[in-house]
Amino acid sequence: MLKEHVKLLFMFQQAGEIVGRKKLQKIVYISKKLNIPFSERFKFHMFGPYSEELTLRIEELCNLGFLQETLETKSGYQQYRYILTDEGVKFLKMYNLELPNIQPSVSSMNDQSSRFLELVSTVLYFDELSKEEIIEKVMTVKKKQNYSEEEMDRAFSYIDQLKQLQ
Repeated sequence: MLKEHVKLLFMFQQAGEIVGRKKLQKIVYISKKLNIPFSERFKFHMFGPYSEELTLRIEELCNLGFLQETLETKSGYQQYRYILTDEGVKFLKMYNLELPNIQPSVSSMNDQSSRFLELVSTVLYFDELSKEEIIEKVMTVKKKQNYSEEEMDRAFSYIDQLKQLQ
């Protein structure tokens, strides 16, 4: 059980601050699709792949004082900020977990918008389909997002770029 919590703390240590619950969900999902050993199960949801397990683990880490969650309002929009606490750092030092170097990919994803990560994670969710079928599926299930052809191309290129970082 704690091993999965430690993996998340390690990710926060590598990423620094993560702003937004949606972004957090997408970073973990995309990382998992890149063979980083996260165990959370994801289902397709309104904003793309979503894990209730991940939500619960984050809540537990906040309740334990290992993560700090801050709600802020910007331009009438509320978002959560997550950062590893000093207690989280101490807890992380107690474990010697062998994990791949995820810093380059996690930092890169953290620099992207939540909207773009939603697209990337949705593309990866349907990765068993051909590229043409993925595009058609994304344009159907994410019709309201109104993704452009350029954004689709950028998502496929970005996935290739992330694979190179592994």
